[in-house]
Amino acid sequence: MLAALGVESGYDVACWSAREEESHLERFRSTTVLGLVHEGAVALGGDGQVTFGSTVIKSNANKLRRLADGRVLAGFAGSAADGLQLFERFEAKLEGHGGNLRRAAVELAKDWRTDRILRRLEAQLAVLDDETALLISGSGDVLEPEDGIIAIGSGAPYALAAARALRAHSDLSASQIVAEALEIASQICIYTGGRIQVLELEERS
Repeated sequence: MLAALGVESGYDVACWSAREEESHLERFRSTTVLGLVHEGAVALGGDGQVTFGSTVIKSNANKLRRLADGRVLAGFAGSAADGLQLFERFEAKLEGHGGNLRRAAVELAKDWRTDRILRRLEAQLAVLDDETALLISGSGDVLEPEDGIIAIGSGAPYALAAARALRAHSDLSASQIVAEALEIASQICIYTGGRIQVLELEERS
């Protein structure tokens, strides 16, 4: 199924942050976002920090959304304005494909790769439903981590490592793992703030 949709599995999210770092132009940035599918529960968290160059502009930005009538969680990292535009585009894709996360992600990635305007957007999306966590990038990739943990933004490697350790060596819930891992990342990455927001996917009845 994943191969037919063009979704790649087994992706280690910790290795992809190069695009975020390649530009030295000052701009508004928003990081870090971490999502987790764990023991039937789904959580997505993000810090509230927005930076402009090396200056913190805002500490309580909202980088997370509930989409598809609450059945999908989405978060962005990268340029704040670009991330908000991608939210709108992805929500439209979800509506057009009946809330199917994988199909909507693939269609957005196709547009992102080929559209002249979308190609200029500098952000990534992390999206999750009750079974799947996906990363959508501007290179046209839709990537699914094999362990159900997705991390994007400047602090992604730290948040990812912390989440893996906490899941393996603690009894914390999905939302607790996300919150604690982001707190750890904020102590290491200067572009990750300490004001953490966590959303949980409501269980289907």
